[in-house]
Amino acid sequence: MAHDVPRDPVEELIEQLRKLPGVGPRSAQRIAFHLLHVPKEDAEALATAIIEMRRRVRLCSQCCHITEADPCRFCSDPRRDRSTICVVEQPLDVFALERAGYRGLYHVLHGVLNPLEGVGPEQLRLQELLRRVQGGEVREVIMATNPSLEGEATAMYVARLLEPYGVRVTRLARGIPAGADLDFLDDATLTRALEGRHALEG
Repeated sequence: MAHDVPRDPVEELIEQLRKLPGVGPRSAQRIAFHLLHVPKEDAEALATAIIEMRRRVRLCSQCCHITEADPCRFCSDPRRDRSTICVVEQPLDVFALERAGYRGLYHVLHGVLNPLEGVGPEQLRLQELLRRVQGGEVREVIMATNPSLEGEATAMYVARLLEPYGVRVTRLARGIPAGADLDFLDDATLTRALEGRHALEG
């Protein structure tokens, strides 16, 4: 009876590391061999941190940002402007906008419309956004999706969805270079983009 041969643990680690964004085969190999030579306690601390993150972090039931407590620290902060929601693609974008001085609320879509990759409206956190706008407290929705083809298409789609609710839908100013991701921009560029946002016609 044939038995499955256990996989080499280093090769298994390299394969798992290659699934990370921006990590190619050679980078995965370098990281794996680095971890092989760090003190055992450091490697175990990294593994524990990953496991604990997956166990304790969830999505905020209001804005869909990553959080340990629900609602998240942004949604539960009474000092934030509750009349404005800034819609972003990913949780990383929230941290970028915080550095730029934005002090309203957020909504994280967890992606953008991309038919070629099978991402349609059903895969985005759009229903949660509509529920928040229906409450009547929100007066402006800032579309802060990245200035890519998919980001622009998503912004226009959301603007059309929000038309019946009578909220003002704006777009970040064009100070952001085409194709740039928010989390890579400097704080001054993001601040100017927030201040120069314009109305978005559906």
